[in-house]
Amino acid sequence: MPGFLLLSVFVFYVFRLTTSKWRFVSLPDGINILRAATVLTVVLVITDYIFLAPDAYGTFFLGRITIVLYWFLEVAFLSAPRFAYRYFRYTRTRNQAKAINAAPTVLIGRAADAEILIRGIESGAVKQLWPVGILSPSAADRGQLVRNIPVLGGIGDLQDVVADYARRGKPIERVVMTPSAFEPDAHAESILVRARKLGLLVSRLPSLEESRDVPRLAAVAVEDLLLRPTEKIDYGRLEALVKGKAVIVTGGGGSIGAEICARVATFGAARLLVIENSEPALYAVVETLSATPVQIRVEGRIADIRDRERILGLMNEFKPDLVFHAAALKHVPILERDWSEAVKTNIFGSINVADAALAAGAEAMVMISTDKAIEPVSMLGLTKRFAEMYCQALDRELSDKGAGKTPMRLISVRFGNVLASNGSVVPKFKAQIEAGGPVTVTHPDMVRYFMTIREACDLVITAATHALTSACSDVSVYVLNMGQPVRIVELAERMIKLSGLEPGHDIEIVYTGVRPGERLNEILFAHQEPTIEIGIAGVMAAKPNEPRMQTLRDWIISLDEAIATNDHARVQLVLKDAVPEFGVSMA
Repeated sequence: MPGFLLLSVFVFYVFRLTTSKWRFVSLPDGINILRAATVLTVVLVITDYIFLAPDAYGTFFLGRITIVLYWFLEVAFLSAPRFAYRYFRYTRTRNQAKAINAAPTVLIGRAADAEILIRGIESGAVKQLWPVGILSPSAADRGQLVRNIPVLGGIGDLQDVVADYARRGKPIERVVMTPSAFEPDAHAESILVRARKLGLLVSRLPSLEESRDVPRLAAVAVEDLLLRPTEKIDYGRLEALVKGKAVIVTGGGGSIGAEICARVATFGAARLLVIENSEPALYAVVETLSATPVQIRVEGRIADIRDRERILGLMNEFKPDLVFHAAALKHVPILERDWSEAVKTNIFGSINVADAALAAGAEAMVMISTDKAIEPVSMLGLTKRFAEMYCQALDRELSDKGAGKTPMRLISVRFGNVLASNGSVVPKFKAQIEAGGPVTVTHPDMVRYFMTIREACDLVITAATHALTSACSDVSVYVLNMGQPVRIVELAERMIKLSGLEPGHDIEIVYTGVRPGERLNEILFAHQEPTIEIGIAGVMAAKPNEPRMQTLRDWIISLDEAIATNDHARVQLVLKDAVPEFGVSMA
C-alpha cells in the first residue's frame, strides 16, 4: 500500500493533476483524470493477478469487483472537488458580472465567437456587461443555447429584439460585434447604423489573433467597416523573427511607428529603443509601452535622424538586431512648399539610419516607403524614391561583398493610405462631419489604396521575415495586396451614412480641386520592377532597378552642396537626373 500511494503521486504528477489550476478545470483535465485512474487500475490488476495471487486458480487479494469500484471511486474523488470548485468560482463570477452595473447586451456574430466573449465575461476578464442574447448570421445557430445564452435570431432581428426587451422592462443598452459580424455577408455597416439609431452603445471584440491576449472590447472604428477583409498574417512567423531580439524604431512616436513598437513588444522582443524627435510623442509611446503586461525593456531617446553623429552613436550603443525606419515627413502639400526639409529628412535622414544600422551590425533594416514613390509627381514621392534607391543599392553592394557570410538586408515596404493614421482622410472627415460639414474632397475621381494601421505594421515585420529567410536575395521591395482602390468621395459618403446622416442633405460634399503634388490614381510598382510571387499570402514583392552605388554617392554629394547653398534649381536638376520618371516641377 505505501508503495502504491507513492506511485499514485507520481502518476498524478505525470498527468499534471498536481499542477493544474482548479479554477480553470475543464475537459482536458477530466481526460487526464480518466488516464491517471486507468493507469493505476491497470497497476492494481497486474499486482493482484500476477504478484499477489497464491496460484493461477486461487483467490485474489482485491478481486475484480473491488478493482472496478476503485476505478470509479478514483475518478469520482479526483473529479468531484475540482469541478465543484470550478462551479463555485463560475457561479460567483457570473453573479458578480450580472450584479455590478452590468449593461444588458446583445452579442452579434456566430456562436463560436460569442462563446469566447461569454467565457471572458464569466471569468471577469470583460466587465460591466451581461449578454441577454445572441444574433447570429448562421441559420444553424438559431434557437440554440450558448453557455445558457439564447440565440434569439438573425442579424436583421436586432430592432425586434430590442423592442421586445424594452416591453418587458429590460432595456438593452449595448451591442458587441464579434469578428464574424464583420464578414462581407454580415453587412456590418447596416448593423452599426441600425444600432446607433436605436441609441445603443456599439463595441467590437477583436479576434484572438489580433489581440493576442485575453478578450478586450474596443470601439468600432470606421476602418473596420470600410475595407475589404483584412489580410491574414502568419503571426507565428512574425514572432519567430522578433522574439528575443533587440529592435530600434525610428519615428516611434508617430501613428505607424507607435503601432510597430506595440507589435514588436507583443511578439516578444527583448529590448526596444524608440527614437523620436518630438518629446511629447516620445513620452506618450514609452508610457503606453511601459503599461503593457508584456515583458520588454523599453528605452526612449530624443534624436533627429538628420543628426548623423547622434544616430550613429545611439545605434552603436544599443546594438540592434532589427531596425524599423518609420521617421519621415509625409504631408504632400507641405513638402511641395518646404522642399528642402523633405530632402534633409527623407533622403539624408534615411541614409543616416541605413549607414548607422550597418555600422552597428544589425541583421536588417526596413524602410517604410509609400506608393507615391512610384513614378513620383510630388516631393514626398521623389524623396522617398531616392531613399529607396539608396537602400536597394546598399543592399546589393552588401550582397555582392558577402563572401559567404550573411550580410545585413535593407528592404523597403510601400504603403497605401493608412486609415486613421496622422493626417489621413478618415480623422479629417470625422472632424468635418462632427462640425456639421461640409466634407471636402479634392476631386470626384480621386482614388486611393487603403490599409489599416495593424495591416501596415504587420506587413513591415512580414517583409523582414522574408528578406532574412528567403534564398532570393535580390528582392527588396514589398507591398501589401490592398485589393481594389477606393474612390475618396465614396469613402466620404459612407462615413456620413455611418454617422446616421444623409450625404447632400444633412452634410454637403464639396470639391476643392487637386492639390500640388497629387494625382488621381496611385500605382504600386514601376514598369521597370518585375513583380515576384514570394509565397506569402497577401504580400507582393519586386526586384528593384537601382543605379550603381557610386552614382548614388555622386548625387548625394551634389544634393548636400545644393542644400547647403539653398540652390533650388540644382536640387531639381540632381533629383530629376536620379529619378527621370519624375514629371512635375517642384516649383
